Amino acid sequence: MDKEELKRRAAARALEEVRGGMKLGLGTGSTAKHFVELLGERVRVGLDVIGVPTSEVTRADAERCGIRLTTLDEIDRLDITIDGADEVDHNLDLIKGGGGALLREKIVAAASDRMIVIADESKLVGTLGRFPLPIEVIPFGLGATRRALQNAFTAAGCDGELKLRPGKDGHAFVTDGGHWILDAQLGRIPDAPRLAHLLSVIPGVVEHGLFVGMASTVVLAGADGIQTIERA
Repeated sequence: MDKEELKRRAAARALEEVRGGMKLGLGTGSTAKHFVELLGERVRVGLDVIGVPTSEVTRADAERCGIRLTTLDEIDRLDITIDGADEVDHNLDLIKGGGGALLREKIVAAASDRMIVIADESKLVGTLGRFPLPIEVIPFGLGATRRALQNAFTAAGCDGELKLRPGKDGHAFVTDGGHWILDAQLGRIPDAPRLAHLLSVIPGVVEHGLFVGMASTVVLAGADGIQTIERA
């Protein structure tokens, strides 16, 4: 069974949590795309829901699938956000942002009563950090921001290289919010909550890809079936 099939199975399991009348956060990435497509199939046969997309890519996918959309300016809370992850540990802390949508993903997740993470089993790790940690930054003063980030890594017991994410045109990748992304190749993050705090107070950092204490449920699809992990 290939990874795309596993992702679709995880998405199908999360869809079982959706009820008519719900307000949903719609994640970004390859696994979330499967969820949006499956949700669209349900909508076309009468399921009444409304969604808030976490990226312009997801907005286009949802519109194509016939899903009604709104914004967080028009509603104040969401019932569930369903999104993927680049890594998840056994505390249900995450690294997200491989697709560049971490800022909107975190805003939408924080406005939700529940966050369900869907992934294939390869995303479960003992310690976060193997996947490069995305950090969304303002282009102005990038050198100063880089130095502050390196100091934060040292204070949190990490060490690694920062790379500016390139776009398809060879220039810097630009997020939906007009910012750049630095990917931190840390290898291992021994204390994710501490690092998350240190990154959050750096001027020039818009947001980072550590989602600490936000996921309530993780649905992992593997060759042996579906594993559901709930936050204690």
